[in-house]
Amino acid sequence: MQRTPQEAKAVVRSVYGAIAERASPGGCCGSSVSCCGPSGSSSEALGYSKSELAAVPEGADLGLGCGNPQAIAALKPGERVLDLGSGAGFDAFLAARQVGPLGSVIGVDMTPQMIARARANAAKVALSHVEFRLGEIEHLPVADDSIDVVMSNCVINLAPDKPAVFREAFRVLAPGGRLAISDIVAIGDLPAALASDPEAYTGCIAGAAAVADVQAMLTAAGFEHVSISLQGYSRAMVDGWSPGSGAADVIASALIEAVKPAGVKTEVVMSTRNTVASVGPSSAAAPEPCCDTVLLSACCPPEEKPGCCGQTHEAAACGCQANEPATR
Repeated sequence: MQRTPQEAKAVVRSVYGAIAERASPGGCCGSSVSCCGPSGSSSEALGYSKSELAAVPEGADLGLGCGNPQAIAALKPGERVLDLGSGAGFDAFLAARQVGPLGSVIGVDMTPQMIARARANAAKVALSHVEFRLGEIEHLPVADDSIDVVMSNCVINLAPDKPAVFREAFRVLAPGGRLAISDIVAIGDLPAALASDPEAYTGCIAGAAAVADVQAMLTAAGFEHVSISLQGYSRAMVDGWSPGSGAADVIASALIEAVKPAGVKTEVVMSTRNTVASVGPSSAAAPEPCCDTVLLSACCPPEEKPGCCGQTHEAAACGCQANEPATR
């Protein structure tokens, strides 16, 4: 039976919440396909250096990636970075090293347990320019035109509404901002048994979009200079996720790059209720409540509203930021 988008998110949240609460990291749970990332110490095999692995707090690398977006991000000191599906903070912490204290890094994840683990990891290293917000990547708790680089590692394939993810990435990027994404894409048709298997979905297999579809979604969102490069280690990695299933023949890890045109500012945004509203100081339209989704209203307690919803105009309107007026 096919799940609704909210049911699919609930399954993903449950699986990755359990991973976040485990005492030790290490890729997929058990022997079945249930989460992204090969078992064992995988990040070095995906292109992360030993010095990078040594630089992050213990417990930040859960072995859930399918590539290394850091390799294409080309981060510079002072840049503002957003990590979609930030998990326990692994890529966010690496990005923080590169942008330095004059830059900033925001991690967004829809799993409360992951946010709690990431914040605990951040406290270990006292990083003041990294923060983690609870939210869905289809409805980012981030202001328009406020980010230089959007990164993600093996997460967008888990989103039921991928076009919305790319539209949101476009919205939050400043003109000239760029995407640096590692994700799973489809290069063939999945066997029917895998396509309908919920464990294959949470395992970053059944939710993969075709390469041509990813290209079309990015272009439709407004991006230019789209590049999708398949990675040579894909077959061995996918075989480790789902041995003997045939998945390695039809899905692959890819590095995905794109750029928001330099002359384009976000003029309108889609609210969580899919109504279009102008934004900015002169707007007469009231923004929709940023916490008015099932996820945030259920999982974001009052004292966590500022961290969940951030400093956006919508956050002020829905009372997420109670202490200070928000600016855009």
